[in-house]
Amino acid sequence: MTQTAWAPLSNAKHIDWVLASLKVHPKKWYAARTTAWYATKAAAWDAAWNATCDEARNAAYYAARDAAWTAAKEAAYYAARTAACDIIMVLIAYDDCAYMIESEVDEIKILAILGDQKAILLLPACIIFNETRN
Repeated sequence: MTQTAWAPLSNAKHIDWVLASLKVHPKKWYAARTTAWYATKAAAWDAAWNATCDEARNAAYYAARDAAWTAAKEAAYYAARTAACDIIMVLIAYDDCAYMIESEVDEIKILAILGDQKAILLLPACIIFNETRN
């Protein structure tokens, strides 16, 4: 198996899942991001994205982030890969949030509506995980 630049990160398996899912379900990624964006209101989404982006920039994960983003960009069309890049950024910036992807959608939606920045940005991944798990 090929070693990825993000393999040393604690959320590497979830980043791998995002990239694999993006290749198989690009339309679901676009739809899930749109759903999450409207559910959490645009201003809350933007604030969460900006805070997470700052956190990711401050972390020592530049190579991992760049490699994962490049992989996402190659995987699907713009809207879907944008959603995946948001998720990857959160997984790189915060070590303690991957459980949200595997949680129930309604639980994460409530956290997102209450303003939890990680939940706001991870809601699309949670939606897709719940739609596609076997």
